[in-house]
Amino acid sequence: MDQPTNIAEILNSRDAEILKEWIALQTSANTRRADLINDADLHRQSKEFLSAFRQALASGNDDTMSASWKDVRHVVEDISSTRAKAGFSPSETAMFVFSLKQPLFRALQNGGSGSGADLWKVTLLLDRLGLLSTEIHQKSRESIINNQQRELLELSTPVVKLWDGILALPLIGTLDSERTQIVMESLLQSIVETGAAIAIIDITGVPTVDTLVAQHLLKTVAAARLMGAECIISGIRPQIAATIVHLGVDLNSVATKATLADAFALALRRTGQAVHKLRSSFSQEDRLGTHSDS
Repeated sequence: MDQPTNIAEILNSRDAEILKEWIALQTSANTRRADLINDADLHRQSKEFLSAFRQALASGNDDTMSASWKDVRHVVEDISSTRAKAGFSPSETAMFVFSLKQPLFRALQNGGSGSGADLWKVTLLLDRLGLLSTEIHQKSRESIINNQQRELLELSTPVVKLWDGILALPLIGTLDSERTQIVMESLLQSIVETGAAIAIIDITGVPTVDTLVAQHLLKTVAAARLMGAECIISGIRPQIAATIVHLGVDLNSVATKATLADAFALALRRTGQAVHKLRSSFSQEDRLGTHSDS
């Protein structure tokens, strides 16, 4: 392994000075986001990064992807992910790393190691770590967005208990592979929790039904049957019925109804239940919400 460089020795001897100047630069910068990070966390992150950076430099290995820089990468990953969740932009996150250049350059010059080679070396190392912070920030944001989209999909596919043993799953919008998986998981979980015998899948809010959508529906029906529940598909409008016939999709094994009300009535019959009207009309007192004394 290479011997510790003069750069590392200077940084080690001027660690407190560099940290103080770096934090002062960050807190006074126009890009300071005091609304997203407090002074205590800023001080902690700066101290952790500078310490890891200084130790990696002491190894004599300039490859930031090597084992010697593992702790630095870990700190960058933690800070970048945390800042992505807090709402920092990629450039604001990268500037955390880039802003260390000025204090380091001044420390090297004051320590007698302000040569072009040393400054260039430090510049390259910080540039690489700054780019790494941007990559990690982007991946973190993508992960956050994907999780939010999944949560929205789960909220948009609620499973409703209509009656004892009868569930309803109203679908609105496009039904793609990812959403089908969420729909299936939600429906199966509800079947297990309620012991429902019938599940009504209402596609009134689905704008179009093509071969792929029909296949998704059939997969959901098949999965429900494996859990012991039968499915009824409601919301079959004339244009959807014509499309299904034109595509040659076989829905003969699945009960279909034009409306959710018709599907609910069928579900009641299949479960041996019924809803009866108690009276054909309301009295004047009922309509007014009053009752006569008897």
